[in-house]
Amino acid sequence: MAYQGKISSAESLGRVLQQARLLAGLSQRELARRLGTTQKYIWELEAGKPSIMMDRLFAAMRETGMELTATVTPRGSDG
Repeated sequence: MAYQGKISSAESLGRVLQQARLLAGLSQRELARRLGTTQKYIWELEAGKPSIMMDRLFAAMRETGMELTATVTPRGSDG
């Protein structure tokens, strides 16, 4: 079964990313290792840590009427 969520902020993106990571059975440390980054960076993403880039991205989305949704499909799911 797939899960969907509306992404309207860095925080909501982080929550969906966290759920996807958990459904994939990965720890923050394991995901970081696979991506060649640090566990702290993954934690910051999932926490929705403010950044200029993310602030500008979501401001541009609001100004243009753009909506972003994410679909998380657990591994082994038929969809």
